[in-house]
Amino acid sequence: MEPQTAGGKVLWHFTMSLDGFVAAPGHGMDWMAGTEFRDGLVEEYASTTGAVLGGRDGWDAYPDPSGIYGGAWQGPLFVLTHHPEDATPVAGVTFLDCDVAEAVRIALEAADGKNVEVFSADIGRQLLDRGLLDEIDLHIAPVLLGDGIRLYSNPGAAPVRLAREGGGEVDVRYRPIR
Repeated sequence: MEPQTAGGKVLWHFTMSLDGFVAAPGHGMDWMAGTEFRDGLVEEYASTTGAVLGGRDGWDAYPDPSGIYGGAWQGPLFVLTHHPEDATPVAGVTFLDCDVAEAVRIALEAADGKNVEVFSADIGRQLLDRGLLDEIDLHIAPVLLGDGIRLYSNPGAAPVRLAREGGGEVDVRYRPIR
């Protein structure tokens, strides 16, 4: 896989369980403990990210911007919410109550030529539906959650076709740890 580069892209970026969940119920992320990533991956994303756009539910579950990429990233964080008035102010965090397209425009401007990373399944789906995503970056963790927040849920919608460098499908083979 090519290294991540900064280019003012809008990335929907998640580590995902093999069964398609990006968070456990209640936005739990404990399931990621022990997940090994390739050397330099976190630093790569931290250095190419200019701004982060997330949703209110995720923010309420993890209201600490210093935890993004284990503290390796610092920059503007935008939280899209219908109720910014009841959010506790935090330095470096801007609560937005606007259309998702406007939120992306604001985040791209703040990213100053670097990428905007979207850390919200719901916001990512909305951006995908509107043609406002440039890439979906996934890291598949060898775990089955069985429940939680799906990366993509849009019942009744037409399939969304995606292109991948080097071909279409991705072959993955795991064995249960006993």
